[in-house]
Amino acid sequence: MSRSELQQQLWPSTFVLETNLAGLIAEIRRALRDTADSPSFVRTMHRFGYRFIGDVNEADAPLLSGEAAVKYWLVWETRQVPLTEGDNIVGRGADASVWIDAPGVSRHHARVVVQRGEATLEDLGSKNGTYVGRDRVTIPRRLADGDQVRLGSVVITFRIPQLPGATETAP
Repeated sequence: MSRSELQQQLWPSTFVLETNLAGLIAEIRRALRDTADSPSFVRTMHRFGYRFIGDVNEADAPLLSGEAAVKYWLVWETRQVPLTEGDNIVGRGADASVWIDAPGVSRHHARVVVQRGEATLEDLGSKNGTYVGRDRVTIPRRLADGDQVRLGSVVITFRIPQLPGATETAP
């Protein structure tokens, strides 16, 4: 896709700098452990845009019967970042699982640990603190859907999407 097509899809009717797209592509590459020099998933098409070059397998990890697909998300501004099982480092460091490039956010600001069907948040000794609502996080704290997490001056929302139920018929 061309850079302009990507920007229109990601940020319709909003002006953003081209560096925002480059930063987002870098974040995708980090998550996929891909590199621009020797790509396996995202190739830069110089002076045009980006191309997905990975193999797609729709049924790589089928669920065991009766196992629910619980996913957790952190929502920041217009981005939704999925959390993986285990440790998810939140910060502005290049190696952070959840990259928040904002002043006041430490390189390794906080950690969200997802295990056994729940998520807990802990501060990693950040300078500006980690808060859930107005409460400072000093020990690991279990997160609930809709919790507002503040990292310095940045507010992100913890989300647990509800599994779809039956479609309600309109009257």
